[in-house]
Amino acid sequence: MTVVKTSLPRLFRLTKNPNLSQKLTFIGLIITLGFIFLALFAPLFQGLGLLQDPTEFLDNPIHTLPSLQHWFGTSRLGYDIFSRTIFGIQAALKVVILATALSMAIGVPLGMVSGYLGGWLDRVLLFMMDSIYTLPGLLLSVTLAFVVGRGILNAAIAISIAYIPQYYRVVRNHTVSVKTEVFIEAAQAMGANTWQVLSRYLFLNVIQSVPVLFTLNAADAILVLGGLGFLGLGLPAEVPEWGHDLRQALEALPTGIWWTTLFPGLAMTLMVVGLSLLGEGLNEFINPRTGKE
Repeated sequence: MTVVKTSLPRLFRLTKNPNLSQKLTFIGLIITLGFIFLALFAPLFQGLGLLQDPTEFLDNPIHTLPSLQHWFGTSRLGYDIFSRTIFGIQAALKVVILATALSMAIGVPLGMVSGYLGGWLDRVLLFMMDSIYTLPGLLLSVTLAFVVGRGILNAAIAISIAYIPQYYRVVRNHTVSVKTEVFIEAAQAMGANTWQVLSRYLFLNVIQSVPVLFTLNAADAILVLGGLGFLGLGLPAEVPEWGHDLRQALEALPTGIWWTTLFPGLAMTLMVVGLSLLGEGLNEFINPRTGKE
């Protein structure tokens, strides 16, 4: 009787002679899962008394050093920095996931239709996307945030506009190369209409790089959200958000109040690093040729 050994995908072969890229990918995965865990269970920790209400400030002293009672200290308004840092993960994930999902939901279909149909529609969409892509992402998000206002959905809309051209161009280029394959021509010869070709035959063949873009854009969107919050254009003041907390803490930094800026800034940095490492690992796994060049 022959025993067949099943091997794990290359991305997850971390137990035997992992290379540096795999190690960094695994670190990024652990960091990202850790932040997701904290975001999901923050309300439970609050209910158990392990976390304060992030909007409560009247009962706390102001600008207290980190201690057993307030692990990350308190702000100049009396907010518990530890609680607001943990609940800030929730706000960041909500906005970032919604923003990247919106940009993906718009950019992917437009890229498929543009690459498959070609013609004047392709030229118009290319011009529009190139025009958006040439603008700095943060500047575009700030400008749109002035128009749509503050809030989770509004911030997601303001951030998502900068990422639509990336999904569009990647999917369009893949569609242009795949639509000349034999199986596409066979589907057309059998009478498949445009919708059937796009949904059944093209979709799964042109979205290989979308998960990589999603992860890397999520990392960038965290920084953009922090910038909007720092400028007062992100989420409402009562919602715990890292950028807004950094703006409030900036005035006290020259006086030696370091903890109000350190911990929100460190949380933002770690989350960006985790998502970036995970995205680079996914890119090497999905597109192994690019990592060897």
